[in-house]
Amino acid sequence: MQERLKNARSKVAGMKQTMKALEKGEALTVFIARDAEEKIVRPVEALCEAKGVEVHYVDTMQELGKLCGIKVKAATAAILEL
Repeated sequence: MQERLKNARSKVAGMKQTMKALEKGEALTVFIARDAEEKIVRPVEALCEAKGVEVHYVDTMQELGKLCGIKVKAATAAILEL
């Protein structure tokens, strides 16, 4: 599943961008770092559940950032519809 994120043509990284994509109904799959702060993760998980979006977990924020192709850590990321 992580390869899917790495190779996705359209994706966003970060809590704010992930929340926007979820609210707009554009997120197909959401990825959450296990070491992210709970106050950041909880609203994303709740919105995923409400919208019926699949959630996958990645071990670290560093790893999630790398999968997104960015040089900084990321708490959440999403693959978007094209």
